[in-house]
Amino acid sequence: MFRHILAATDLVDVRDPVVAAAAQIAARNQADLHILHVPESAQTENRLRVKHFKTGEEIDYGPDYAKTLISAIDAVYADIFPPEGEVNIRVAPGLPWAEILRWSRQLKASMIVLGPHSGRAAEKGVVRTAGKIGSTVEGVVMRENCPVMIVNPAVRIGTAEFQKILVGIDFSVSCECALSFARQMADRFGSAIFPFHMLPVPPYPKYSREDFEADRAAARERLETFCADAVKGVSHEYQIRAGALPHQEIVNTAREMAADLIVMGSHTKAEGQKWYAGSAVERTAFRSTCPVVVITDPAALLAWDENQDASAIGRDKDRLIHVFTRKREH
Repeated sequence: MFRHILAATDLVDVRDPVVAAAAQIAARNQADLHILHVPESAQTENRLRVKHFKTGEEIDYGPDYAKTLISAIDAVYADIFPPEGEVNIRVAPGLPWAEILRWSRQLKASMIVLGPHSGRAAEKGVVRTAGKIGSTVEGVVMRENCPVMIVNPAVRIGTAEFQKILVGIDFSVSCECALSFARQMADRFGSAIFPFHMLPVPPYPKYSREDFEADRAAARERLETFCADAVKGVSHEYQIRAGALPHQEIVNTAREMAADLIVMGSHTKAEGQKWYAGSAVERTAFRSTCPVVVITDPAALLAWDENQDASAIGRDKDRLIHVFTRKREH
């Protein structure tokens, strides 16, 4: 199911939970692990002018600095690299989301693993910004159609077998994609699927217990019809909660059932051809104690042609990319 796992990190000499999670998944699936680091730009108009990861001073990006970055990243993660498959470390200047998409396309990545990164994560000791998944994650989600896993610092992946998968369902097309992905995971790992739906509770006292029970029965019937094909033949259990904030109910349910993975669709609003993750995805990914995988609706996103060049994402071809490859014997 997974052949190429791409993890993007803005940390160099500090271990990032994002890369650690990707390494675990790659090891579990005997997949190749690819690590991408985009140096922090010192000037928006010149992406080749970067900040040194240790001193913070402005320097010109070049082959020598690229080697320094690669060596530092390799040293931090060498002891957790998967024993099989191939490990690649790449550094390249530019817009982080654009470089992630560019390499993802070249690799035909099976999944991209990201964190809600903060630009000064090493100084602050965090890799997320309050309440937001960040512009990099948003830039990738709104343009890519392969699964995107979001890992915040509270997440720890054990065996990466994902035995309990919670799937957010609001009966949209993107949720069908999310459910289809969950089924593939269930077939791969023998997982149980927990389709989740939240009933919005009206903010007035006339909504009685009887009203709620009637709404829950109707929601369950619709949920069973919606999920019938995807959950047929696999262990599953429907989760219906009442509340006002979907992300809060999803996170609480996942915590109570000790879910290993949350899968959500990304579809909330479109402006032209740009699609966004939406507040439920943002807030769930920020607060969840397990990984959150975002599945986009391929028909609704920008169409990516495998034969088109890098100019499709607004960048030229010559980007001074430096790659380190560590091959493992099978």
